[in-house]
Amino acid sequence: MFIKICGITNDEDALMAAALGADAVGFVFAPSARQVTVGTVRDIVRKLPPEIVTVGVFRDQEPKYVIETVLEAGLRAAQLHGHETPDDAAAIRPYCQALIVALASGDPALRHVDAYGADALLLDGTSPGSGKVFDWSRVEGVPAHGRLILAGGLTAENVGEAIRVVHPWGVDTSTGVEVAGDPSRKDPRRVQAFVRAARAAAPQPHHPDGHGPFDWADAGL
Repeated sequence: MFIKICGITNDEDALMAAALGADAVGFVFAPSARQVTVGTVRDIVRKLPPEIVTVGVFRDQEPKYVIETVLEAGLRAAQLHGHETPDDAAAIRPYCQALIVALASGDPALRHVDAYGADALLLDGTSPGSGKVFDWSRVEGVPAHGRLILAGGLTAENVGEAIRVVHPWGVDTSTGVEVAGDPSRKDPRRVQAFVRAARAAAPQPHHPDGHGPFDWADAGL
Protein backbone atom coordinates (compact mmCIF):
# COMPACT_ATOMS: atom_id res chain seq x y z
CA MET A 1 0.00 0.00 0.00
CA PHE A 2 1.49 3.29 -1.18
CA ILE A 3 0.97 5.97 1.48
CA LYS A 4 1.24 9.70 0.76
CA ILE A 5 1.10 12.39 3.44
CA CYS A 6 0.14 15.63 1.73
CA GLY A 7 0.11 19.29 2.75
CA ILE A 8 3.61 19.21 4.27
CA THR A 9 4.88 22.71 5.11
CA ASN A 10 8.06 22.15 7.13
CA ASP A 11 11.06 19.85 7.39
CA GLU A 12 10.13 18.51 10.81
CA ASP A 13 6.83 17.09 9.55
CA ALA A 14 8.40 15.78 6.34
CA LEU A 15 11.10 13.89 8.23
CA MET A 16 8.55 12.64 10.76
CA ALA A 17 6.26 11.28 8.02
CA ALA A 18 9.19 9.50 6.39
CA ALA A 19 10.34 8.02 9.69
CA LEU A 20 6.84 6.74 10.46
CA GLY A 21 6.58 4.84 7.22
CA ALA A 22 5.09 7.14 4.57
CA ASP A 23 6.19 6.43 1.00
CA ALA A 24 5.60 9.96 -0.24
CA VAL A 25 5.12 13.52 0.97
CA GLY A 26 3.21 16.20 -0.90
CA PHE A 27 3.80 19.94 -1.08
CA VAL A 28 0.98 22.26 -2.14
CA PHE A 29 1.96 25.08 -4.50
CA ALA A 30 -1.62 26.13 -5.26
CA PRO A 31 -3.40 28.74 -3.11
CA SER A 32 -4.19 26.99 0.18
CA ALA A 33 -3.69 27.21 3.91
CA ARG A 34 -0.93 24.66 3.26
CA GLN A 35 0.74 26.52 0.39
CA VAL A 36 4.54 26.52 0.37
CA THR A 37 7.30 28.26 -1.55
CA VAL A 38 9.82 26.72 -3.89
CA GLY A 39 12.70 27.66 -1.61
CA THR A 40 11.10 26.04 1.43
CA VAL A 41 10.43 22.81 -0.44
CA ARG A 42 13.91 22.70 -1.95
CA ASP A 43 15.43 22.86 1.53
CA ILE A 44 13.09 20.14 2.82
CA VAL A 45 13.69 17.79 -0.11
CA ARG A 46 17.46 17.90 0.44
CA LYS A 47 16.98 16.51 3.96
CA LEU A 48 14.73 13.59 3.04
CA PRO A 49 15.86 10.00 2.44
CA PRO A 50 16.29 9.31 -1.31
CA GLU A 51 13.58 6.65 -1.34
CA ILE A 52 10.83 9.11 -0.34
CA VAL A 53 8.70 10.23 -3.30
CA THR A 54 8.43 14.03 -3.19
CA VAL A 55 5.33 15.38 -4.92
CA GLY A 56 4.44 18.92 -5.92
CA VAL A 57 0.69 19.58 -5.97
CA PHE A 58 -0.57 22.10 -8.52
CA ARG A 59 -4.00 23.39 -9.46
CA ASP A 60 -4.76 25.20 -12.73
CA GLN A 61 -1.24 26.58 -13.03
CA GLU A 62 0.65 26.99 -16.29
CA PRO A 63 2.75 24.01 -17.39
CA LYS A 64 5.79 26.30 -17.53
CA TYR A 65 5.35 27.17 -13.85
CA VAL A 66 4.86 23.51 -12.90
CA ILE A 67 7.98 22.44 -14.78
CA GLU A 68 10.13 25.23 -13.33
CA THR A 69 8.92 24.46 -9.82
CA VAL A 70 9.52 20.72 -10.11
CA LEU A 71 13.06 21.28 -11.38
CA GLU A 72 14.00 24.05 -8.96
CA ALA A 73 12.64 22.26 -5.90
CA GLY A 74 14.14 18.92 -6.93
CA LEU A 75 10.81 17.09 -6.82
CA ARG A 76 10.30 13.58 -8.13
CA ALA A 77 6.64 13.90 -9.08
CA ALA A 78 3.97 16.40 -10.04
CA GLN A 79 0.30 16.10 -9.10
CA LEU A 80 -2.21 18.00 -11.23
CA HIS A 81 -5.22 18.73 -9.06
CA GLY A 82 -7.26 21.16 -11.12
CA HIS A 83 -8.74 21.32 -14.61
CA GLU A 84 -5.55 20.55 -16.47
CA THR A 85 -5.88 19.03 -19.93
CA PRO A 86 -4.13 16.00 -21.43
CA ASP A 87 -2.02 18.48 -23.42
CA ASP A 88 -0.92 20.14 -20.17
CA ALA A 89 -0.01 16.75 -18.77
CA ALA A 90 1.96 15.85 -21.89
CA ALA A 91 3.99 19.06 -21.61
CA ILE A 92 4.83 18.41 -17.95
CA ARG A 93 5.45 14.65 -18.00
CA PRO A 94 8.99 14.71 -19.51
CA TYR A 95 10.25 16.87 -16.65
CA CYS A 96 9.25 14.67 -13.71
CA GLN A 97 9.85 11.06 -12.81
CA ALA A 98 6.16 10.47 -12.18
CA LEU A 99 2.92 12.27 -12.95
CA ILE A 100 -0.23 11.98 -10.84
CA VAL A 101 -3.55 13.29 -12.14
CA ALA A 102 -6.24 14.02 -9.56
CA LEU A 103 -9.90 13.84 -10.50
CA ALA A 104 -13.07 14.02 -8.43
CA SER A 105 -15.39 11.08 -8.01
CA GLY A 106 -17.98 11.24 -10.77
CA ASP A 107 -15.92 13.54 -13.01
CA PRO A 108 -16.67 12.77 -16.69
CA ALA A 109 -12.93 13.07 -17.36
CA LEU A 110 -12.48 9.72 -15.62
CA ARG A 111 -13.69 8.04 -18.80
CA HIS A 112 -10.68 9.45 -20.64
CA VAL A 113 -8.05 9.38 -17.91
CA ASP A 114 -5.67 7.31 -20.04
CA ALA A 115 -5.29 10.34 -22.31
CA TYR A 116 -3.29 12.06 -19.56
CA GLY A 117 -0.51 9.49 -19.70
CA ALA A 118 -0.24 9.62 -15.92
CA ASP A 119 1.54 7.11 -13.72
CA ALA A 120 -1.30 7.19 -11.20
CA LEU A 121 -4.82 8.53 -10.80
CA LEU A 122 -5.70 10.18 -7.50
CA LEU A 123 -9.42 9.97 -6.83
CA ASP A 124 -10.70 12.74 -4.54
CA GLY A 125 -14.03 14.11 -3.40
CA THR A 126 -15.75 17.00 -5.13
CA SER A 127 -14.12 19.52 -2.74
CA PRO A 128 -10.37 18.77 -2.77
CA GLY A 129 -8.61 19.68 0.46
CA SER A 130 -11.86 19.89 2.40
CA GLY A 131 -11.24 16.72 4.37
CA LYS A 132 -14.70 15.46 3.41
CA VAL A 133 -15.33 11.80 2.63
CA PHE A 134 -17.24 10.79 -0.49
CA ASP A 135 -19.28 7.61 -0.91
CA TRP A 136 -16.67 4.95 -1.72
CA SER A 137 -19.32 2.39 -2.63
CA ARG A 138 -20.38 4.55 -5.56
CA VAL A 139 -17.05 4.89 -7.30
CA GLU A 140 -17.96 5.09 -10.96
CA GLY A 141 -15.97 5.61 -14.11
CA VAL A 142 -12.67 4.65 -12.53
CA PRO A 143 -10.52 2.46 -14.82
CA ALA A 144 -10.02 -1.05 -13.49
CA HIS A 145 -6.37 -1.03 -14.55
CA GLY A 146 -3.57 1.26 -13.44
CA ARG A 147 -2.59 2.76 -10.12
CA LEU A 148 -5.44 4.32 -8.11
CA ILE A 149 -4.64 6.53 -5.12
CA LEU A 150 -7.65 7.20 -2.91
CA ALA A 151 -7.99 10.56 -1.15
CA GLY A 152 -10.75 12.63 0.41
CA GLY A 153 -11.23 12.79 4.17
CA LEU A 154 -9.16 9.73 5.00
CA THR A 155 -8.19 9.25 8.64
CA ALA A 156 -6.76 6.46 10.77
CA GLU A 157 -10.33 5.60 11.73
CA ASN A 158 -11.71 5.15 8.20
CA VAL A 159 -8.75 4.29 5.95
CA GLY A 160 -9.06 0.57 6.65
CA GLU A 161 -12.67 0.46 5.51
CA ALA A 162 -11.84 2.64 2.50
CA ILE A 163 -9.15 0.20 1.41
CA ARG A 164 -11.48 -2.77 1.84
CA VAL A 165 -14.22 -1.12 -0.23
CA VAL A 166 -12.20 0.52 -3.03
CA HIS A 167 -9.05 -1.67 -3.16
CA PRO A 168 -6.78 1.22 -4.17
CA TRP A 169 -3.08 0.95 -4.97
CA GLY A 170 -2.41 3.82 -2.58
CA VAL A 171 -3.97 6.27 -0.13
CA ASP A 172 -3.46 9.99 0.45
CA THR A 173 -4.25 12.11 3.49
CA SER A 174 -3.66 15.67 4.64
CA THR A 175 -6.44 17.05 6.83
CA GLY A 176 -6.88 13.67 8.51
CA VAL A 177 -3.43 13.80 10.13
CA GLU A 178 -3.20 17.49 10.99
CA VAL A 179 -2.84 19.06 14.39
CA ALA A 180 -6.34 20.16 15.37
CA GLY A 181 -6.90 23.76 14.31
CA ASP A 182 -3.54 24.11 12.55
CA PRO A 183 -3.45 23.10 8.85
CA SER A 184 0.27 23.85 8.69
CA ARG A 185 1.28 21.07 11.11
CA LYS A 186 0.97 17.29 11.16
CA ASP A 187 0.24 15.33 14.34
CA PRO A 188 2.80 12.50 14.77
CA ARG A 189 0.28 10.33 16.59
CA ARG A 190 -2.25 10.70 13.80
CA VAL A 191 0.34 10.05 11.11
CA GLN A 192 1.54 6.91 12.89
CA ALA A 193 -2.00 5.64 13.42
CA PHE A 194 -2.88 6.32 9.75
CA VAL A 195 0.14 4.46 8.42
CA ARG A 196 -0.46 1.50 10.72
CA ALA A 197 -4.15 1.29 9.80
CA ALA A 198 -3.43 1.45 6.07
CA ARG A 199 -0.72 -1.19 6.28
CA ALA A 200 -2.95 -3.47 8.36
CA ALA A 201 -5.79 -3.22 5.84
CA ALA A 202 -3.56 -4.01 2.88
CA PRO A 203 -0.57 -5.98 4.17
CA GLN A 204 0.76 -6.94 0.75
CA PRO A 205 3.61 -4.63 -0.38
CA HIS A 206 2.84 -2.27 -3.24
CA HIS A 207 6.28 -2.88 -4.72
CA PRO A 208 7.17 -6.55 -4.13
CA ASP A 209 10.23 -6.32 -6.38
CA GLY A 210 11.76 -3.82 -3.97
CA HIS A 211 12.14 -1.01 -6.50
CA GLY A 212 9.63 1.38 -4.97
CA PRO A 213 6.23 2.59 -6.15
CA PHE A 214 7.48 3.75 -9.54
CA ASP A 215 10.14 2.31 -11.81
CA TRP A 216 12.45 5.30 -11.98
CA ALA A 217 14.81 3.56 -14.40
CA ASP A 218 12.06 3.29 -17.00
CA ALA A 219 11.42 7.02 -16.67
CA GLY A 220 14.74 7.67 -18.39
CA LEU A 221 15.81 10.36 -15.93
